[in-house]
Amino acid sequence: QVQLVESGGGLVQAGGSLRLSCVASGNIFSINCMGWYRQAPGKQRELVARITNGGSTNYADSVKGRFTISRDNAKKTVYLQMNSLKPEDTAVYYCNADDGTAYHRGLRSYWGQGTQVTVSS
Repeated sequence: QVQLVESGGGLVQAGGSLRLSCVASGNIFSINCMGWYRQAPGKQRELVARITNGGSTNYADSVKGRFTISRDNAKKTVYLQMNSLKPEDTAVYYCNADDGTAYHRGLRSYWGQGTQVTVSS
């Protein structure tokens, strides 16, 4: 099992920035990729960004140029730096870890509990 704990969500005005963090613990040896997904009210959960152990990344088109995903393998932590936030970025953001690649989800997948990001106009 892998446990994921997110932090860093909150309320911010449009144009502002937030940084999310996700710390992994447990049996992380099977994990190759970590990432962030989000789910807005009434919508399906969608990819935000993924990053592999080797540093390969994949971003949703809606966040390219504004969000940056990074990881610190020694700290077992993945970050999501969110700049130029828009009201449409409002959602619950979930950390994910799996044995997939930057572009394909793996079979063994774990989720954090989610952190709320609210962007006011």
